[in-house]
Amino acid sequence: MCGICGFVKLKSNKPQISDKYIKGMCDAMISRGPDGEGQWLQEENLAGFGHRRLSIIDLSDAASQPMSNCEGTVVITFNGEIYNYTDIRRELEKTGKYIWKTSHSDTEVIVHAYEEWGIDFLERLRGMFAIAIWDNRQHKFWLIRDRIGIKPIYYTIENDILTFASEIKSIHKVLPQKRKINEKAFYDYLSFLCTPCEDTLFEGIYKVRPGTWVCVEGNKITSRRYYDVLDYIDMSLSKAREEEIIESIQSELRTAVQLRTISDVPVGVFLSGGIDSSTNTALFSEVKKGSVKTFCVGYPEETESYQSEFHYAKMMSEFAHTEHYEHIITPDEAISFIPEMIYAQDEPIADPVCIPVYYVSKLARENGVTVAQVGEGSDELFWGYSHWKDFSKLNIWNSIPGTMWLKKNLINYYNGRKQEESYPYEILRRATRKEPLFWSGAEAFYETQKQKMVSGRIRRQLNDYTSFEAIRPTYERFMEKAPEASFLNWMSYADLNHRLPELLLMRVDKMSMLVSLECRVPFLDHKFVELAMSIPTSIKMKGWESKHILKKAVEGIIPNELIYRKKQGFGAPVQDWFKGVMGEQMKESVLNMVDNTDLFDRDYMHQHLENAPDIQDWFLYNLSLWWKKYIA
Repeated sequence: MCGICGFVKLKSNKPQISDKYIKGMCDAMISRGPDGEGQWLQEENLAGFGHRRLSIIDLSDAASQPMSNCEGTVVITFNGEIYNYTDIRRELEKTGKYIWKTSHSDTEVIVHAYEEWGIDFLERLRGMFAIAIWDNRQHKFWLIRDRIGIKPIYYTIENDILTFASEIKSIHKVLPQKRKINEKAFYDYLSFLCTPCEDTLFEGIYKVRPGTWVCVEGNKITSRRYYDVLDYIDMSLSKAREEEIIESIQSELRTAVQLRTISDVPVGVFLSGGIDSSTNTALFSEVKKGSVKTFCVGYPEETESYQSEFHYAKMMSEFAHTEHYEHIITPDEAISFIPEMIYAQDEPIADPVCIPVYYVSKLARENGVTVAQVGEGSDELFWGYSHWKDFSKLNIWNSIPGTMWLKKNLINYYNGRKQEESYPYEILRRATRKEPLFWSGAEAFYETQKQKMVSGRIRRQLNDYTSFEAIRPTYERFMEKAPEASFLNWMSYADLNHRLPELLLMRVDKMSMLVSLECRVPFLDHKFVELAMSIPTSIKMKGWESKHILKKAVEGIIPNELIYRKKQGFGAPVQDWFKGVMGEQMKESVLNMVDNTDLFDRDYMHQHLENAPDIQDWFLYNLSLWWKKYIA
């Protein structure tokens, strides 16, 4: 795991760029790679790469980056891990074409794989990655994000130079003028708690989409989605028995976990005591020699809005015989970390879980671990959220033929009672516009709420725009390609494309890299994702039981008491924190942004903040602190 950065010129006659340009970008993200750094400049100054190294596989200097082949015709800077690199290396060694400079570097495997297969080498990779490649033979540049979007990569174009980096602050280091708010992205943030790809909250700075590459050849820029899980659905599972599917889940998940044990440094597991983290722990313990280290964080006993999971984590630790570590996050710790959290986020990731993710990462790093297994992705693949049931039942009602007149009458009913900001109104609004009822597993404010929140200038500028436009291409792709276009599969596909890569995985990346910890995500191994998305809806939703088929698959692997206990998501007691000094800080910070920008309707926002603070106010708080740090 590392930090990468660099530039490529769209026109060769641009001014000379020195290695100080790249050095400055590297210096802005030292925590991503405290073990070393490197820079490379192409001899004609057409491109340059930088790299901050966190040594995980092949700790020798020979594996340092940027790395080239022996001829210097292919150069790479790479962030991530390729778990099947040894298999690919063996295949390449059989050709007898390549001189190897390292004993077992996955980076060098990518270099020669690109030489052998061109950009199609991506089909062979099993892992997480953000990759930049310079092909000196063709003067061609590639910028690539992994299939699921586990690793972030940003870029901007200024004066016919494309500059890229693992973190936005690295781009700001050399292009400080790139600090203007993207107002459409701001409006979308108010829906999704993050900005959908390709936008960021900074105008002119973009994220590469998951499963996508960007190519620069001369002054021509092209972008292509090279991976879509819908192209890999196994239709044979539609006729498979439940027992066969259970065996497939167990086998593929064991493989995903085993692949992620590959490391030349210590690996541990985040353990909350839920199904996902407990399964990670059990399967990791099956293949790991010696005692596995597990890590859990929680809150003081008097916390009202979040129940402690320490008991369940300890139960699983004892079951798997792990070396277990715990940390209690106090309100003072949470508040003191917030300024650092805002800086690390680059752009708002309005999920308070950033705080416990940071502290559990810190706990792991302080206890000798450099790599940790985490459980993200399981809920999205196996129907793990209770509110998905509500959406599913609403969709059954919405699908009844001939009910449009009723929906329109109900809309008028709510209009007459000034209930436009309510949840029922938003559901009816989507239904009458023939939009999917489900937009994301995380929604902050509804469209009618946002229309009242934002300033008149923003409303006029966006005209009839709604944030459904940000996900419309995903929805249309799903409806066109999905072999089983069920509502459950839409919810999974929507979150695989948006909420997971830009919110949940982003919070893991930003918070763990702040303490130089690499996090691996077995449930989001692309082969396992393809399997999960191929399981028929009827089996996933059997008896309306959340995670039915996954629960059956892990029986005997973890205790039944953990499998069938009431679900509790990994969270943070924001409402408790708002009762103290954080509540006053929140109001002051949000009003400061409201009164000093032309983004919000001031009267509405002042009235809104007179109410007792709730989780929605955290989203505004996160935004206002970002604005103060990066814009104001």
